[in-house]
Amino acid sequence: MTRGILIAGNESSLTAAIAAETAKRVEHFASALIPNRSGAALPLSPGSKKPSEGKQVIPPENTPPGGAALPIQWNPGSPIAARTLILAAENRLEHIDEAILVCTPPAIRRRAADLLPADIEIMVNDHIKGWFFLARELAQMFRARESGTLALVLSDMSAGGGKDDPVDLLGPAAAASFRAFAQSLLFAAPDEPYLTMGFSSSEIGEEAAFAAFVLKLIDEGAKRSNGKWHKFGKLNLFNR
Repeated sequence: MTRGILIAGNESSLTAAIAAETAKRVEHFASALIPNRSGAALPLSPGSKKPSEGKQVIPPENTPPGGAALPIQWNPGSPIAARTLILAAENRLEHIDEAILVCTPPAIRRRAADLLPADIEIMVNDHIKGWFFLARELAQMFRARESGTLALVLSDMSAGGGKDDPVDLLGPAAAASFRAFAQSLLFAAPDEPYLTMGFSSSEIGEEAAFAAFVLKLIDEGAKRSNGKWHKFGKLNLFNR
């Protein structure tokens, strides 16, 4: 039986790398991109192209031999949309065995006094609340089936910026929220009938290697990885 894999995240080099690794393993996988609704937002992951709503996770010119993404519309700030996303993914894949949530929040470099209320609302709705809603739906589905894998992937790579650029006030806050939420899910993992794994990397330019590591551990599906946070490093030293 073919694995059903769902990838959710915003368009970034890390999301694309994870999609490329997934494409080596299955004929099709579902992808749900967080729409880019802020003109001031820049990709957090270095080397990312400017996000554009509605495009494939893997740009056509970078698509490796293997599986293809099945894009699904997603409004992260809506709990109803999270449920709709799960149903749509199940309809297209027949079942979801593994869900990979990729957090690479955009950078919004403005001084506090210059922050736009719309940007604050979008960041909270799409890059904080959205993960809570989606993880809830996935947890309910995996618990009912008594199987599945929930992978929580966080990019610790700074978007950089010039020395005179304003500090990114919103992106790190969204990433910190995701990390705290993921750690709570990992702590509760032993009490659940499905696997929960956490991953992070701060190695710039190593997105492909990081993605390969994430998919390798998911492939293994080992219970010893359940409830653990795996940190990727260039020397292949991984710590909880």
